[in-house]
Amino acid sequence: MIQGFKDFISRGSVIDLAVGVIIGGAFTQVVNALVEKVLNPLIGGIFGHPNFDSLLSFDIGTGDNAATVQPGAILTALVNFLLVAIALYFFIVMPMNKLAAMNKTKVEEAEPEQTEETKLLVEIRDLLAREIPAGK
Repeated sequence: MIQGFKDFISRGSVIDLAVGVIIGGAFTQVVNALVEKVLNPLIGGIFGHPNFDSLLSFDIGTGDNAATVQPGAILTALVNFLLVAIALYFFIVMPMNKLAAMNKTKVEEAEPEQTEETKLLVEIRDLLAREIPAGK
């Protein structure tokens, strides 16, 4: 039972998952800083408010039982979600895709072309494979 647990823990996928969770937690701070310190102030400069919480807000009740309903908070959450998605896509996904495409191109260029000798050896191998049936 303990050996099975050791095998499970030492599997690469478990370790990769743990590293991914830790990196994701650290990266959250980067994305939040981008959204809260760059994108939200830009929205505040354009529209006058960095959030829409007070939009369409109204009070229910009186005195100590009064409550403020803020439907604009949903709009703020949606806008923040879109800002995070935009930040991730344009600052992380697109550059990583370009980097992967560049690496793929370099790998394809690096593959050597077969020499005449290699082509001849492949042809001989294929001829032998046809002449000598497998298993004899």
